[in-house]
Amino acid sequence: MSFSPFLLLSPLFLLLIIRKYFKSEKNLPPGPRPWPIIGNLHQVGENPHVSTAIFAQEHGPLISLHLGTQVLIVASSPEAAMGILKAQDRFLSSRFVPNAFYSHYLPYTLIWSQDCNENWRSLRTLCRTEIFSVKAVESQSSLREKRLGQMIVFLCSKEGQVVNIEEVVFTTMFNTLSTIFFGKDFLDLKDEHGTASGLKEKLSKILVNGLAPNVSDFFPILQKLDLQGLRKQNLKHVKEIFDSWEDVINERRLAIVPQKEQCFLDRLIANGFSNDQINMLALELFTAGTDTTTSTIEWAMAELIKNKNVMFELQQELKHKINSSTIVESEISKLPYLNAFIKETLRLHPPAPLLLPHRAIETCEVMNYTVPRGAQILVNIWAIGRDPKLWEDPLLFKPERFLGSNLEFRGQDFEFIPFGAGRRMCPGLPSGITSVQTILASLILRFDWVLPNDQDPVKLDMNEKFGVTLQKKKPLQLIFKPLK
Repeated sequence: MSFSPFLLLSPLFLLLIIRKYFKSEKNLPPGPRPWPIIGNLHQVGENPHVSTAIFAQEHGPLISLHLGTQVLIVASSPEAAMGILKAQDRFLSSRFVPNAFYSHYLPYTLIWSQDCNENWRSLRTLCRTEIFSVKAVESQSSLREKRLGQMIVFLCSKEGQVVNIEEVVFTTMFNTLSTIFFGKDFLDLKDEHGTASGLKEKLSKILVNGLAPNVSDFFPILQKLDLQGLRKQNLKHVKEIFDSWEDVINERRLAIVPQKEQCFLDRLIANGFSNDQINMLALELFTAGTDTTTSTIEWAMAELIKNKNVMFELQQELKHKINSSTIVESEISKLPYLNAFIKETLRLHPPAPLLLPHRAIETCEVMNYTVPRGAQILVNIWAIGRDPKLWEDPLLFKPERFLGSNLEFRGQDFEFIPFGAGRRMCPGLPSGITSVQTILASLILRFDWVLPNDQDPVKLDMNEKFGVTLQKKKPLQLIFKPLK
């Protein structure tokens, strides 16, 4: 972490910062002792989900840190998570928005909306009804099956070749969402010009810049200066992505003859949404809908490569319960071991290890500690999923722990909340988990996978790369052999 921007601070700024810093709240949760001015910035590191989990082991399940002048509260137990996401959800469901994400598009957002106001509620209701409801997910089943079929055909054509599974799944998911949203595909699995990887890189840069250590977040008095240029860079990437589909929006808006196939864009236009509103909503849905699903599938496949016994159990289940070479979504409920396997993947590799940051709109109490107004709040579900007090052999990959278990990931069981809970729970859970189930089941049913160059699966690199989504540091590359 670089602190070079501090050299630009004048003595007056330093005095103001120090004055505010020493006006500390009483009865904050315990935590490591902060340094003057920088607080605990030097202790967080590149993997905050790991460092805060270590702090929790020493100081307790609810801790406080100082990042510059900002107070950060981190929950690392089911009780602390319940206090934040349920008991005090009314006061703690506002969103902490990193300065790099600030723009004139902010009032049009669903995920990064600062407050759960009327505009946010109506937008969430519209998205849930049109895209994420049980009825909507069922109506999209034929589309998902078609895109899945295209992915299977593509992988068959790559027999014997090394495939970056992350890019293949990303392209499949992006095209599924783009057809739902815009009524058309944007990417081609056979594209050799790197269009998919280029678009994924732009989306990734926006998230990386948003989470990068930023002086403007640690010292809000400096927000307008954007000293590191992260907000400026993000606006550039956002505009480039918007330009890639702006013509599609204008064509649908100006269409004289109604389209045969209605898409979500048509509903937004009919409800009076501006291009800016449509652009921002599309960006959020594509970012959330592709990254989380892609990373979950990649982690799941990596665990199967390492755990041949789990792969064998899954293959046997599919062989005996699926009567054809094609997975139908209605058959997923017949596969208890597959669903236990997916839950175990989400336990060890949650898509968003710290969820997304909340913000306190009022001072309140959690576990008898004060959470001050304006504090940033994180829930470390990565730490909860690896807590030996909650899970036997927590670092071992054992899907069997979920067989016969009533634990679900729908926000009621706080020892297992990979998609969050409360007002800010992920609205795309139904469609996202359906995609994970069908893609994994199809890949297991149709292919045998091996690592390139006869690599030893035991030595497969499982290191993490922290971000809004928890990704493999080294992308998973496989050779696919169709099963006869």
